[in-house]
Amino acid sequence: MPRFPTFPTLYDEVLQIHLSKLKEWGYLKPNQYKSGTITWSRNGNTRASISIATNTKLENPYLELDYKCQNKPVNYKVPLVCIPSNLGKGAVWYFLCPHTGKRCRKLYSVGEKFLHREAFRGCMYEKQTYSHKNRVLFKTFEKALGNEKLYEQLYSRYFKTHYAGKPTKRYLRIMEKIRQSEQFSLEEIENLYLV
Repeated sequence: MPRFPTFPTLYDEVLQIHLSKLKEWGYLKPNQYKSGTITWSRNGNTRASISIATNTKLENPYLELDYKCQNKPVNYKVPLVCIPSNLGKGAVWYFLCPHTGKRCRKLYSVGEKFLHREAFRGCMYEKQTYSHKNRVLFKTFEKALGNEKLYEQLYSRYFKTHYAGKPTKRYLRIMEKIRQSEQFSLEEIENLYLV
């Protein structure tokens, strides 16, 4: 008898708040209070929007979220933590999950609140739902056809190919992936379709 299918909630499809985006939009500058709106859209149609405010003036900085979930008003604060960078330059911001107490750089909205991914049970990333055979196929196709992303990384604005006269590890890794993808022949790609 076949197993009953489960359809887990996918982290890739739920609403997310990224710290990198908040920093890019100017919400994490020191000693400021800033408010605004985050909007999520798909194919030009607005899916959701929430009001946010960050306060970095206080001793305990926070991100305040204000929105409606199923016509119920929701308002709460997510603490922000600022830790000195291990490189000795600047600081790194983290959310402090109100449910788990863990530091994180992304918050996911699976239920009513935006929380750390470990606060939810039964959720997965999309790649975790693929069969073993599909994972192998995707990995192989990525090797064969993923050059475009590799070249984008290689020629991005601040990418360093060398440091102190030696090639960087990241540069060497990307060059190795490019070399592997160029070794794929058309015949090998056709054989993948026959598997």
